[in-house]
Amino acid sequence: MAINRQNVEEIVKAVGGKENIEAATHCVTRLRFALNDESQVDTDALEKNDLVKGHFSSQGQFQVIIGPGLVDKVYDEMISITGGSRATKDEVKTAASKKQNPLQQAIKTLADIFIPILPAIVMAGLLLGVNNILTGPGIFFDSKSLVEVYPQWKDFASIINTIASTAFTFLPALIGWSAVTRFGGSPLLGIVLGLILVHPDLLSAYGYADAKVEGTVPVWNLFGWHVNKIGYQGQVLPVLVSAYLLARLERWLNKKVPDSFKLLIVAPVALLITGFLAFTVIGPVTFIIANAITSGLVSIFGGFPALGGLIYGGLYALLVITGMHHTFLAVDIQLIGSEGGTFLWPMLALSNIAQGAAALGMMFVAKQEKTKGLAVTSSISAFLGVTEPAIFGVNVRFKYPFIFGMLGSAIAGVLLAMNNVLASSIGVGGIPGFLSIFPNQWGVFFIGMAIVLIVPFTATVLYGKIRSRGTDEADGTDDTTAKTSPTDNASSKIEPAAPSRAQVQTASVPVSSPATAVNVLEVRSPVRGRIVPLEQVPDPAFAERQMGKGVAVEPSEGKVTAPFDATVAHVIKSKHAVILEHASGVQLLIHIGINTVSLKGSGFTAHVTAGDKVKAGQLLLEFDRDAITAAGYPLISPIIVPDGQEVIERVEELTGGDETHPGAVLKIYLQG
Repeated sequence: MAINRQNVEEIVKAVGGKENIEAATHCVTRLRFALNDESQVDTDALEKNDLVKGHFSSQGQFQVIIGPGLVDKVYDEMISITGGSRATKDEVKTAASKKQNPLQQAIKTLADIFIPILPAIVMAGLLLGVNNILTGPGIFFDSKSLVEVYPQWKDFASIINTIASTAFTFLPALIGWSAVTRFGGSPLLGIVLGLILVHPDLLSAYGYADAKVEGTVPVWNLFGWHVNKIGYQGQVLPVLVSAYLLARLERWLNKKVPDSFKLLIVAPVALLITGFLAFTVIGPVTFIIANAITSGLVSIFGGFPALGGLIYGGLYALLVITGMHHTFLAVDIQLIGSEGGTFLWPMLALSNIAQGAAALGMMFVAKQEKTKGLAVTSSISAFLGVTEPAIFGVNVRFKYPFIFGMLGSAIAGVLLAMNNVLASSIGVGGIPGFLSIFPNQWGVFFIGMAIVLIVPFTATVLYGKIRSRGTDEADGTDDTTAKTSPTDNASSKIEPAAPSRAQVQTASVPVSSPATAVNVLEVRSPVRGRIVPLEQVPDPAFAERQMGKGVAVEPSEGKVTAPFDATVAHVIKSKHAVILEHASGVQLLIHIGINTVSLKGSGFTAHVTAGDKVKAGQLLLEFDRDAITAAGYPLISPIIVPDGQEVIERVEELTGGDETHPGAVLKIYLQG
């Protein structure tokens, strides 16, 4: 497709001109800018540009959605216009991070460290919740637990507890791995550092208070200098600071030590110095700081529980928008380690539900079918603990649902804080969050859950109905996409390579006019897994259909197969995405994971190249699901029919399908 140079010039002008562009690159769908001043962006001009499908700012990068197959041409034209140099994604990311203030950089650093270890924490939280149900007294029987009434379940519960508590027992090893990786050091050394801090020869941090009272704290006598011989189970700051020092020291040694001696010197020296300082200086100092922080929070919520619950419960959704909610992961973990439970996580779980209830209320207010569908699917996601689709896709867009969600969460936060409701673990949000709550406090928590379900939902529906009186639409012009259902008079089929492989069916069907016929491509998912709506994709470019219509898949295996006989139009350099072109001219983008471009091809194997002819069911790509998840990137994979294809009349999205893809996920109606 030819590019109108004037449209590209208008994009450059809209982002503030070439003088405002510090660095620019592109991925498979969008231009990524590091701008000197984002306030100079003319969003109205971008929205009027025919090339632009959408735009948003994230982590210091301003991103302009162009679409696959076109963005590389727009980027080439832009470089020609501006005379700038081509930049890599890492260079743009580095440039963008410089625009963030110190607080934003600190928040991003914490997010980069804790997000990769969330799967392990969520697993531990869920299993500890199951253990709480089995061992909590008064749940099934008066004053007795299930394992007391049925002793045969005792050892089963013990095994669950061992598996569940491992992630928290060895949490410094998980943090050490992630933090050292983030700071540019060797992940293996980070794991060893974390294990050093919880070595079984040390007094457990959980037993430190009792040992101190009894005067039995073991010490090392370093030539008259007595150092407490304690571990740092459940502690965050000691391993974070130590990991930073270890990474810096390792990098310095790698520069100074000759290659032939690195194996003998770098790791031993870096670990010896860091470990020694961790026990003698870093650990004791950060231990005091961490306990002071937790004691301060406990005293605030203990002395003014209603105020604390009102502020944290009410404003948590705002923290999600700013990204600051990631910082409280460390606080929650610290509270669990030092106090035995966290009073913050229960309020987080109810805040998730409140935003989901407000989004669900929009289903009864919105006029557009698209908005109604988004309200339903994003609310379900929020009820299960993931609020971004509801917050960014619905509530912030209309404002008042977001406010009512915060109101309901604030009321529930006051209730929880005044009753000192605690969670024994973190990682389980939304409605399943009750599993993290101590069973004897479920009653209060469920009352809070009722509040966040009823107040935001009811307020959103009532206010929305009042607000929409006298107007035809509550949310803008309705979707004019044809909704004519095709008939079943299929004229031809392309059989799949194997029954479990993706396939395409071609049919001639009448549409709006009996004299007009179109071809219909019924496309099954090229990725085996659970089919979900695009709204559940944690990326606004996909979730808001800024690039086109489609569905997403939560992969159950790491293979991508061709959904129809096609030509490979493009394989992204980092091998995380491929664009196929059908003989009819229809193009399909298959994008594995979100932000997986940052992996630079690691974990991906391409079996085809641009220009290859492929058959339905042929293997295109392979990917390592565990590697993507371990790197902290969402595995959910969009399958998109990019906008702007003249051969297409319309696209119908279907969410039917399971592991074996028994039905089509997309119906593409061709022109003529």
